[in-house]
Amino acid sequence: MSTHHISTLATLMSVAAALLVLTFFTVAVTWFDIPAPFDVIAAMAIAIVKAALVAMFFMNLYWDTRFNSIVLLLSVLFLVIFISITLLDTLFRDAGLPIY
Repeated sequence: MSTHHISTLATLMSVAAALLVLTFFTVAVTWFDIPAPFDVIAAMAIAIVKAALVAMFFMNLYWDTRFNSIVLLLSVLFLVIFISITLLDTLFRDAGLPIY
């Protein structure tokens, strides 16, 4: 028999407030003149924190078994590996022939 955790309203509202603040920070990154690769890195870091909050509290992984959390982390790692391989392929290509 499994046990279920019921989140309190205060927990859900504080996570929702944190998500709203982080959404504001994501928009605020565009207001500053951050050099080219670092603006995307900052926005992606904020997005990763927001996704972690959603996964932990709204999907109840914070109170779930360790196995489900490990499966989530391994799937994210798998996605990062595939995106890295794709970027290695596309970033270091030759420009090719010019199109007239």
